[in-house]
Amino acid sequence: MAPKVGLALGSGGVRGFAHLGVLKVLEEYGIPIDFLAGSSMGSVVAVTYASGIELRYLIKLAEHLRRSLLVDYTVPRLGLLKGERVRELVALLTKNRRLEELPIPTAVVATDLLTGEAVVLREGPIADAVRASVAIPGIFEPVEWQGRLLVDGGVVDRVPMAALRAMGADVVIGVDVSRKPAPPERIRSIYEVILQTIDIMESQIFQGRIHPDDILITPAVGQHSPLSFQNVSAIIAEGERAARAAIGTILERLGRVG
Repeated sequence: MAPKVGLALGSGGVRGFAHLGVLKVLEEYGIPIDFLAGSSMGSVVAVTYASGIELRYLIKLAEHLRRSLLVDYTVPRLGLLKGERVRELVALLTKNRRLEELPIPTAVVATDLLTGEAVVLREGPIADAVRASVAIPGIFEPVEWQGRLLVDGGVVDRVPMAALRAMGADVVIGVDVSRKPAPPERIRSIYEVILQTIDIMESQIFQGRIHPDDILITPAVGQHSPLSFQNVSAIIAEGERAARAAIGTILERLGRVG
């Protein structure tokens, strides 16, 4: 029996579009994805890909996406943005389906703001789950979900590989699009201050979570701001390059010859 492959897509704002480049290479080599898990932007890519949208269309959408389509300001109370535009976009792309209806089993990871626990969502409306997973503290308002107050999954589990092992994956591939190997050139706004601060904290936590048997792909996108919508094509290309560098290891783990 062929080993089951799980792919964990990490948080990182616009840098998360590097996941599309990784998926492009995995498709090229015919590597099936049996399970998906995502935090924050990784959850957006995970659910849209799992829903069956062709990768070429997701790439085109990412390259033409603009920040203004996702921004809906609110009177600051628990966040600067309401996040409804994000939820509506995900609902449209996934046809208002539920997580348990996806053709590829998918986990969306959020953080319980009150307990600090990672919350792995496997059931319920996809758009609501993703809206919780992308709720960057201080930027998006938190989401109330079954008595919990949820924020960005990357706060405690930026690349949710453990969720894949719990789902039954034999081979776990993680994609980390954190600030390494280089920090952004400049910090231009309050959003970037918050994002960079969280990115630093997430990276420190993540280092202690890597399982020795996991395969970690790290696209070189650290020089890009998490809000670099103008650099999406370059970010996707870095994901593709990093995946090609790791493909030999992946094929070996699957018992295949490249």
